[in-house]
Amino acid sequence: MATINPVQFLQQVRAEVSKVVWPTRREVLLTTVMVFIMAALTAVFFALVDLLIRYGLQGLLGMFG
Repeated sequence: MATINPVQFLQQVRAEVSKVVWPTRREVLLTTVMVFIMAALTAVFFALVDLLIRYGLQGLLGMFG
């Protein structure tokens, strides 16, 4: 394993961090809102699927029970 000078390592880290394109406040807000919307839609979808399965099983068991 090659040894790296700590000063050189920090210089490389700073160079890499300077290449990062940070999102704007608007982009962060929009993506956060989209995540919450998609989470809500997913929750509603699975709640409806759960209800359908529950009523289907109750009906099926009611016919034979």
